[in-house]
Amino acid sequence: MAGPETIRVQVCYVKPGVQLLRDLEIAQGTTLEQAIQQSGILTDMPEIDLSVHKVGIFGKVKALDTVLRQRDRVEIYRLLVADPKESRRQRVEKKARKLA
Repeated sequence: MAGPETIRVQVCYVKPGVQLLRDLEIAQGTTLEQAIQQSGILTDMPEIDLSVHKVGIFGKVKALDTVLRQRDRVEIYRLLVADPKESRRQRVEKKARKLA
């Protein structure tokens, strides 16, 4: 059980076919980056590059030096395969061709 100077957080990374969830007990004052390092996910998923991949807490992008709070869920986001704006534009054009 977490003591007064420690907090519990979860670090997660999801990609097709893989879901990694790590529950950690860490020292108060630990940053987002430190928790990711301590979780071991970077060892298990060497393709993750924190200088490229965005990270966040509960769906909101945060800086690596963000100090964590009790029960935060740290998320490592996958890189986008396609530009969402370009994908939408292509769908609209395809739909317009069908209607023409």
